[in-house]
Amino acid sequence: MTNTEQPRTIHRQDYTPPTFWIDQVELTFELDPSATVVTARLHLTRNRDQPARTLTLDGESLDLRSVSLDGTPLPVGRYQVNEHSLTIDELPDTCLLETQVVVDPAGNTSLYGLYRSAGNYCTQCEAMGFRRITYFLDRPDVMARYHVTLRGDAASCPVMLSNGNRLQENQLPDGRREVIWEDPYPKPSYLFALVAGDLRCHAGEFRTQSGRDVALEIWVEPQNIDLCEHALASLQKAMRWDEETFGCEYDLDIYMIVAVNDFNMGAMENKGLNIFNSKYVLSSPATATDDDYLSIEAVIAHEYFHNWTGNRITCRDWFQLTLKEGLTVFRDQQFTADQISAAVKRIDDVRLLRSRQFPEDAGPMAHPIRPESYISMDNFYTATVYNKGAEIIRMYHTRLGSAGFRRGMDLYFQRHDGQAVTCDDFRQAMADANDVNLDTLDRWYSQPGTPTLDVAASWSGEDQSFTLTLQQSYPPLAKEIPGALGRSPLPIPVAIGLLDRQGKPLPLTMAGETTAVSADTRILLLEQETESFTWKGLTDEPVASLLRGYSAPVRLRMQRSPEDLAFLMAHDPDPFCCWDAGQTLFTNLLLKLADAVAQSQELQLPPAVEAAFGSLLQNDTLDGSFQALALTLPSENLLGQEMSVIDPDSLHQARQYVRRQLARSYRQPLWDTYQSLQDTAAYRYTPPAIDARRLKTVVLSYLAALNEPATSQLVLDQFMAAHNMTDVQGSLILLVNLDTPGRDLALKQFYDTWHTDPLVLDKWFAVQALSQRDDALDCIEQLTQHPDFHVTNPNRVRALLGAFTQNQLRFHQKDGRGYRLIADFVLQIDPENPQLAARLVSAFNSFRRFDKERQSQIKTQLTRIADQTGLSKDVFEIVQRALRC
Repeated sequence: MTNTEQPRTIHRQDYTPPTFWIDQVELTFELDPSATVVTARLHLTRNRDQPARTLTLDGESLDLRSVSLDGTPLPVGRYQVNEHSLTIDELPDTCLLETQVVVDPAGNTSLYGLYRSAGNYCTQCEAMGFRRITYFLDRPDVMARYHVTLRGDAASCPVMLSNGNRLQENQLPDGRREVIWEDPYPKPSYLFALVAGDLRCHAGEFRTQSGRDVALEIWVEPQNIDLCEHALASLQKAMRWDEETFGCEYDLDIYMIVAVNDFNMGAMENKGLNIFNSKYVLSSPATATDDDYLSIEAVIAHEYFHNWTGNRITCRDWFQLTLKEGLTVFRDQQFTADQISAAVKRIDDVRLLRSRQFPEDAGPMAHPIRPESYISMDNFYTATVYNKGAEIIRMYHTRLGSAGFRRGMDLYFQRHDGQAVTCDDFRQAMADANDVNLDTLDRWYSQPGTPTLDVAASWSGEDQSFTLTLQQSYPPLAKEIPGALGRSPLPIPVAIGLLDRQGKPLPLTMAGETTAVSADTRILLLEQETESFTWKGLTDEPVASLLRGYSAPVRLRMQRSPEDLAFLMAHDPDPFCCWDAGQTLFTNLLLKLADAVAQSQELQLPPAVEAAFGSLLQNDTLDGSFQALALTLPSENLLGQEMSVIDPDSLHQARQYVRRQLARSYRQPLWDTYQSLQDTAAYRYTPPAIDARRLKTVVLSYLAALNEPATSQLVLDQFMAAHNMTDVQGSLILLVNLDTPGRDLALKQFYDTWHTDPLVLDKWFAVQALSQRDDALDCIEQLTQHPDFHVTNPNRVRALLGAFTQNQLRFHQKDGRGYRLIADFVLQIDPENPQLAARLVSAFNSFRRFDKERQSQIKTQLTRIADQTGLSKDVFEIVQRALRC
């Protein structure tokens, strides 16, 4: 595509079924690094609802060698082929179409389709990569059964894997090997997978609830064979949980996971053969942090849960992506909540939503969870589709309760197993199973933006009544954003509790209430723009606890005094609301202080905030993970979202001031707490041990903010003595921001120890990318020239450049150097890996939130990218929307 061409926009309303269905696929691969021959035999049946007899198959980067119909070779004039498709006219109602193509796995740097990674063959087909393997109806509503034959060199490909069950393994006369696979369940092409190479297997097993034995195999490169046990245990836990919670039993004889280093995504749920970025499989205490362990467990569960919510039931078209992803994210969230603290997990989910999805909802790429149009579907694997989509699923759960939600899921599975369906089909199953009308929930699927929930409270001592008036509104979006105009009120479930002035829950009885979660928590369903709810018979004015459990993905605005927020921090029995009150208290303070910095005024820490921090620090009834979250100030990125014009420098100074002041006021309690959490025992992946390490890391971060010789030495001592990666990385993150000789010493020692381990070395790059020192950008520019930095490796690019774009202070330096650096690499990466370049250029999406000078500098870089000849449609779509909206 040249910069003068306009790529085609795909619209949801234009969906039409295909003219032909593909019932069965027979694929044969003659594996070769630069010239793999792919023979495809497609058993076709005409769609009786479509009068046309023309078949157009998708295909990209394919060298077509032959086309045959029912065994007869077709002459060149009998079909039309271009760079995107193969078209054949006048096909019979049923027929066998055979094509043979040649592809170049070694030259496929896009990591899309069939490619080579570390000498191994690998595929990535979602969303539209199968068309880079063979000509096909590469769309999710075409579901077929696959029979796959793999042939390859016995020495370089001792292992050859595909979807389904392994039928045969044969030694061929020419010395090559042949392995035949068959998947008995129909699936769309995006779920096809192939892996071949020199791999080792970490094996296990699982007995299903019906008594079937399933072989579990985790395939990795030979040097990683000892790093798979946690992944295997995570898979077994996920399989058991899905049976017990949703009645979902695995259906094949074998379940395989393959870990690869070069991968654009986190993982892929291909039927029976999941392909994972190695960072979500490999772990040991020496190389993986607590968060890595938790992520591995969550991602393995997520991809396994897709077997039913995504594979057995898939999407009719790509606009329905949240049907499988939002639902499966919700399921993996529930799974993780059952493994660790449910309160901490819920807070982590909300933090992720606010930090990633809220800015997306307010920027030029804003879209509903079910988009109405796209140019490149790869651009819509977003926090909106995944994380906001999960929040919408959670609202079903909130409104219907656990039992009602399970009834809806059971009916959904029963009604649609083996089908490609829509978000509307899911909602209807939920409604029918519970005999309720859920039609207004469709608005959450079709309207972009994050709603604002304004709450006003009034108390009448005369008639002892308390009234809450709830009002919903949408912040304005650029009119060019699809769905931005004419948005309607949403159904918003607001979970609420009331507390008396001693902190005791009050019973909730009122006219018009909807759902009782418990005696102390009710769900108010706000369906109009404004509604009021009144409680009577109260002896004193209560304190309202709102959005308990974060019952809806909205921004809450309510005038609350610091005293009321501190009261909720101390007394609210809902963990989320308790934490959120503290975050609101800190946010209000930090924004006020940032404004004072901008106006060169004197800064002062209010005693009430200082006291609230102290009470949290010295509250030994809280688990360590929750305590760590409560003590952590809102990030600079989150604070920026609350400003009309983001001021990175003032925010940073304000936040650093508060951290130092709190550390000075509580230096000894912080020091004592840190010492009490020291642990010389071997690493344990248990909730109490994780709690202790999380709290220790946060406490140490406050001590490091003092930047005193003694506290800096304490950080270095932890680095030197640490026996697990959680403590090593936690101290290194602090050291890179300190002016101490220990900083360079620690960076060198870390590199010398781990430079041969790609995943751990990614941490080394990322830690430096997030440094807020004055020389951080100089360091990052030097690291882009480091011999271990490779733009062909997505993990390394994300570790350095992706992490740098999250460094609000340094990425948005006023001199614009950070913007130029990222734009340079977007242009360098785009011709080879458009998906990776598109993720990187997305860092510019929020540029209109900054001051005019920064806006001008970013716009200059966006225009430079837009003017590039041959820009991919992935980057083109993001840049054009950023410039236009």
